[in-house]
Amino acid sequence: MNIKNEFKAIDFFSGAGGLTHGLKAAGIAVLAGIDNDRTCKVTFEKNNKGAIFLEKDITKYSPANLERDLKIKRRDDYMIFAGCAPCQFWSIIRTSKEKSKKTKNLILDFQRFVEYFKPGFVVVENVPGISSKRESPMGKFITTLEFFGYNIAHGITDMSLYGVPQRRRRFTLLASRVSAISLPKPNGKKNTVRKVLGAKNGFSKIKAGTKDKTGFLHTVASLSKKNLERLQMTDKNGGDRSNWQSKKTHQLVCYASGEKKFYDTYGRMWWDKPSPTITTKFFSISNGRFAHPEENRAISLREGATLQTFPKSYEFIGTSVASIAKMIGNAVPPAFAEIIGEQIINSK
Repeated sequence: MNIKNEFKAIDFFSGAGGLTHGLKAAGIAVLAGIDNDRTCKVTFEKNNKGAIFLEKDITKYSPANLERDLKIKRRDDYMIFAGCAPCQFWSIIRTSKEKSKKTKNLILDFQRFVEYFKPGFVVVENVPGISSKRESPMGKFITTLEFFGYNIAHGITDMSLYGVPQRRRRFTLLASRVSAISLPKPNGKKNTVRKVLGAKNGFSKIKAGTKDKTGFLHTVASLSKKNLERLQMTDKNGGDRSNWQSKKTHQLVCYASGEKKFYDTYGRMWWDKPSPTITTKFFSISNGRFAHPEENRAISLREGATLQTFPKSYEFIGTSVASIAKMIGNAVPPAFAEIIGEQIINSK
C-alpha cells in the first residue's frame, strides 16, 4: 500500500480550499474543510472532490461533534489537522483591529481540537505578527503542543522562495507527535509576474471594468475617470504615483504634503519580480501595488488567483468581484500547501 494513501487531513478555516487543494496534490486525502463562511461551500466542494464542507463556527463547534460528524478516531498517527485561522488582527497591514478582535484567538479554539484528538501532525499558517506580538496566543499554543509531546518546527517563510510568484511572508508551524519534523527548505524555484501572467500565459489584454462571464474569470474592477488618468500617467513596469502626486488635479489629498508613505498604493507590479502579497483587496489599485505592469487597470480575479498558484481550472463561485477576491486573498497558496504536504509525508 502506498503510504501516501494513509494520510488524511482536516482543513480548519478552509475558506475556498487553497490548503486543501495543495494537500490533495501531495497525495493526502482531505476529509473535510471547516469554515463558518457559507459563501465558500460551493467553491470548496466543486474543486476538491471527496472533501466535504462543514459550515461550522469553530468557537461553538465541539471536538465531540466533529468526532461524530466525520467518524474519526483520536490519536490517529496519519491524521493532519491544519489550522490557518483568519489573521487580520495580527497583521501589520492597516486593518480595523476592532472588527477583527473576535477572531484574534481562534488559534486557541483550534487548540481544543488538537488536545482532544492528538492527531499525528499539526499545521499552522498565519501572518508573521502572530509569532512576535507579546499578547499573541501562539506562545500558549506552542507550549501546549510541547506538553503533549509534539516535535515542533516553526519560523517565518517567504513563499517566493518556494516557487510562489508572490512575496508572501507567513508564520509557518509544523508539529509531529510521531516523527521528527522540520520546515521545508526553499526549493530554489523563482517565479515572477512575467512567468505566469501576460498574453503568452493566456491572459488577453483587457480594459478596466471588463466582466468575463466564463469560468476563467478574467474579470477586473472598474476605475473612475480620475483613477484611469492616474494610471495612464504611471510608469509601466513598477511605476508609482510619483509622476502625478504633485499635480493638484490628481494628487491624493492624504499624501498632499509630499510624504513618501505607502508608495505601493496605486503602483504597478514589476514584470520580473514576484508580485506583492495578494490580499483580499487585490482588485483595487488604491489598496496596494495591484495595478497591471503595463495595462491601465488592476489585475483581474484570475490573475490574482494565478499569483496565488491556483490552477486556471479552479472555479470560483461568488456574488461579486469583492466576494471572490476575498476567497482568493485569504487562501494558502496551493503550491506551498503541496510542499507542506510532501514534507509531512517524507517525515514518516
